[in-house]
Formats: sequence, structure tokens, C-alpha cells
Amino acid sequence: MITLLSDFGYQDAYVAVMKGVIAAIASAEITCDLTHSVAPQDILSARFNLKLAYPHFPTGTVHLAVVDPGVGSARRAIAVRCSNADMDCFLVGPDNGILSGVIEDFMADSETGKVSAVALTRSQYWRSGITAQQLSSTFHGRDIFAPVAAHLANGIALETLGDRIDAHSLVKPDLPPFTLQTNPTSSAQIDTRARKFTSKSDAQSIQSAGIILGIGCIQHIDRFGNLISNIPEHAVPHDEWEILLDTLLQPCLLSRIKTYSDGALGSIAALVGSHGWIEIVCNRASAAEALEAWGGAPVGTLVQLRGRTIPS
Repeated sequence: MITLLSDFGYQDAYVAVMKGVIAAIASAEITCDLTHSVAPQDILSARFNLKLAYPHFPTGTVHLAVVDPGVGSARRAIAVRCSNADMDCFLVGPDNGILSGVIEDFMADSETGKVSAVALTRSQYWRSGITAQQLSSTFHGRDIFAPVAAHLANGIALETLGDRIDAHSLVKPDLPPFTLQTNPTSSAQIDTRARKFTSKSDAQSIQSAGIILGIGCIQHIDRFGNLISNIPEHAVPHDEWEILLDTLLQPCLLSRIKTYSDGALGSIAALVGSHGWIEIVCNRASAAEALEAWGGAPVGTLVQLRGRTIPS
């Protein structure tokens, strides 16, 4: 199976062109569209969607991701193999951070995780008849990435496609990583700046516990206006916890809920989403739009997880 993700949309034939190139090489392969509605050049959104989707596909799947504002430049075109005890998959795309969400998952598996990468330098595996001199400077999805994905699906070995590169040298996103606090500290100084968010209806907030358990950031804002952080579910304590969101005007203290409808209409709170990360939500409305009155909280905004106990 080959999955496709891009910012191409459906107004033009770009997605169909890539599928045609794939079909000419690997006609038996099933192609699945993850999404082509990523905002133009939004690498971080594409990264999130690929990271969200890949665990749900069978082992051996080739994931082709093309959001490529640096197309035609010196940025590398790459293919990556990721494997652990549970899964083996391939990634194809530009080396601009779009693949990093998946790669970091496998690198975090210190016991069985393996990541191998190559730069796609061998033109015989590009679009049929294309040489380096004939390569388009604007559509590597057609000329390099789609044919390489098809060859991988046909069983061509990763190492055959180009020159080996150090997987640790691949581009990472410019986002603060989540940090679990090993020695939780009091957050009383921050509390003096924080105010409970109020909207159409106040939601009850727990009292500040005064302990910072982890620090992360907003990694994605979905079409519903939910702000999805990079704080994982396993970091959340089982008893009371809250979120401090560092909006552009001042910190915003948010209580926890279990479902979207647990909060009063129009109120903002935090919960653990189906994807396994803490997200900031607004009942029957967009949290992103509601937070504009506080200056907004774009991707990269810092988020603190706070609670009464250290998660086990």
C-alpha cells in the first residue's frame, strides 16, 4: 500500500498526476489519500497528519508526503525505512521536517527501533526517462517522490535508491519538544500572572496544584479549532491536573474535562484526545477563535501540564 499526503488540493490535477506515475510502475498497489487539504507550505500540519495516520496502516506501507516549499533548491530528497518489533514502514519526501514526526517515534524506541535513510540520487528510479538535467524544478512529487514510492512498494531495497545518510542529520521541526519534569517544581510565580479563561459560561477550574509536571507546545490546530499539544497521555497524572497555556497576552489556566460536551457551551478546557495528546477545546465552538481575544495561541505556543502528583 502507498499513502499520499500533500498540500496540492483537488482543484488541479497534481494529485492525479502522482497517482498516474505510481500506477505506471506499481499497478497492483493500492493508494490511499491521507489528505491533500494541508494549507499551502504548512510543513508542521503535514508532519502532524502523517504522524497521526501511519500507525493505523499495515506493516510495509510506503508513506509519500509532499509539502515542499523548497522544491528545486538544495534541500535533500529522501527515503527512510523505520522499523521496530511491531512495524516496518517507508517514508518518501523532502528533507524539511515533514517526516520527522514518524522518525522520532521509531528513534524513541531504544530497544528495537531502527531508522535508515538515503538521499534519492539515482535517477534510474525517478520518473521514466528523466535525467538530473531534465528534472523539473517545481514538481519533484511527480519526477522523484512518486516513482520512488512505487519502486519501494515493488520491493526495491532502500539502499538501491541513493546514497546513505545519517538519520540523525535529517531536518527536525522548529518546535519545542515535550519535556517531562523529573524534579517537578512549584509554579507559584507563574500563577501570579495567570487568569482563568472565561467565555460565554464559566467552567469550574481546579485549584492550582503548584507543581509543573511537563512542558510542551501546541503542535497543530485542526479544522475544528482544537489546539493539539505535544504533551502525551502517558505524562498525565491520574488525579487532578490542569493546563497553563501561554497565550500571546497572558497565561491562561484551563481545567480538565473528559469529553467535549463536559464543558459549558463556549467554555475552553483541556482533555486527552483520541490521538493520545492533550488538546485544548471549546464546547460547540473553535478554541482557536475563542483564544483570539487573549492574543491567540499559534502553533509553537508553550503549554504546561500541572498536577498534584508525579505521573508513574
